[in-house]
Amino acid sequence: MEYCLREIGKWLNIPKVHPHKFWRALATMAINKGMPKEQVQQLLVHQKIGTTMYYAMVKQQNVELEHRKYIR
Repeated sequence: MEYCLREIGKWLNIPKVHPHKFWRALATMAINKGMPKEQVQQLLVHQKIGTTMYYAMVKQQNVELEHRKYIR
């Protein structure tokens, strides 16, 4: 799969196309839209939640909203 994506990237003149970018985008979008981390972990077939959180780039705004929701 990696080879195919790189070839498509070359064809589209997009440098550094890699499957992990798609995984990271998927994880980030799912978590930022409210999908529970545990479900994202299962979706990505990760054994450890830390691996899932490594892939996801959580928006600070969402962290603040969750803080207000659960802690205040």
